[in-house]
Amino acid sequence: MSDILHRLEMTVIERREGDPDSSYVARLRAKGRGKLAQKLGEEAVETVIAAVSGDRDALISESADLLFHHLMLLADCGVRLEDVERELQRREGLSGLAEKAARPD
Repeated sequence: MSDILHRLEMTVIERREGDPDSSYVARLRAKGRGKLAQKLGEEAVETVIAAVSGDRDALISESADLLFHHLMLLADCGVRLEDVERELQRREGLSGLAEKAARPD
């Protein structure tokens, strides 16, 4: 994964305990995991809309928002980016169809 994602992850982790009046991360975290998940879903929908509409600039912007909010939710769940990287490495070289078929029901 890119260094920027790891730096962003560290920023999110550091700001989680901050003052909700001065930190967006702390403010959203204070609203609870449900709100974090909802926000991630909203960003995913906005990303899809940008992709379907063919708006490249909006797709880039919304993708950045999506990644940021995904990092926030992962941090709230105690999942680190390195955990996701390990899973991606495990799947590397597997056919998507074979990987899905190997998943437990």
